[in-house]
Amino acid sequence: MAKRVGIEELLVAMEERPLFDVRTPAEFAQGHVPGACNLPLFSNEERAVVGTAYKQVGPDAAMLEGLDFVGPKMRHFVEEARRQAPEGKVAVHCWRGGKRSDSLSWLLEFAGFDVLVLEGGYKAFRRHVLEWFEQETFNLVILGGYTGTGKTEILQRIREMGEQVIDLEGLANHKGSAFGALGEAPQPSVEHFENLLFHEFSRQDRRQRIWLENESRAIGRVYLPDGLWRQMRQAPLIHIEAPQQVRVERLLADYAGYDREELAASFEKIKKRLGGQHLKAALEALERGDYEKAVTIGLHYYDKTYNYGLEQRPAAKVSRLEMDRDDPALAARKAVKRWRAQAPVKE
Repeated sequence: MAKRVGIEELLVAMEERPLFDVRTPAEFAQGHVPGACNLPLFSNEERAVVGTAYKQVGPDAAMLEGLDFVGPKMRHFVEEARRQAPEGKVAVHCWRGGKRSDSLSWLLEFAGFDVLVLEGGYKAFRRHVLEWFEQETFNLVILGGYTGTGKTEILQRIREMGEQVIDLEGLANHKGSAFGALGEAPQPSVEHFENLLFHEFSRQDRRQRIWLENESRAIGRVYLPDGLWRQMRQAPLIHIEAPQQVRVERLLADYAGYDREELAASFEKIKKRLGGQHLKAALEALERGDYEKAVTIGLHYYDKTYNYGLEQRPAAKVSRLEMDRDDPALAARKAVKRWRAQAPVKE
């Protein structure tokens, strides 16, 4: 009989053995344990057939339908497991730790594998993730600044200095604004974004500070977990300030290469907040190729939005850092120096 383990033991075990998620490709795409491999017992269509048989006829009929689908694949399952786990150690889970994971674990054990099964399946993992973000306390430092101050690149330089940094926008595949999807891969589901966040945060030394970019709770179509979001709002913030022209030039370098129609569609997303006249002016500027004018109009809106969010933070927790030029390396050094002077980390 395969050994059944809890979440904590499974996550440790994944360091030396692959985790096979036997749910359908559609279930896996919706959300999965980061690092898991999809080895589906059923295809999406097959799962639907088995489910229909269970509801309309009964469990015995569903089991027989399932055997018809799985039987021809048994060799494939064993060969794939041997390919990914040549040392013969694997872990398996399904949705609730039921028949699908039991079936594959039986087969792999019969083939000579040492098998662990996640107790409670993926459902238990999801519960663990949500509870974890409510219970854990993080030592956060937030890097903020007006649009165009190069916060993402500054954070990259801060990481190069040996600091712990988590790229929220990188995990979300979105830059956090109406223009944030341009040039990015499709976003993960809200569910899987939470899984990715858990994976990143759980790898950090939580006794030491973790740098994050200042974000709204929504990053495109995904959301930060409540527990994390509350801590971000209470964390100290280093606010980068730079002249408008410096920011305009950075945004031109970042966005001017995109198709005009894509840029226009992004402006349309903020139509209500931008106002009809400003939207019209921005679209006309794009049409005649005056990207600098369009960017300046957009900045006016985003600066107001950012200032509103900044005013909601306790003033004592906001430290302003002025930059007179676009120099991410210098800004990173100044930000880290500023924070180390205010709150040195206890080694």
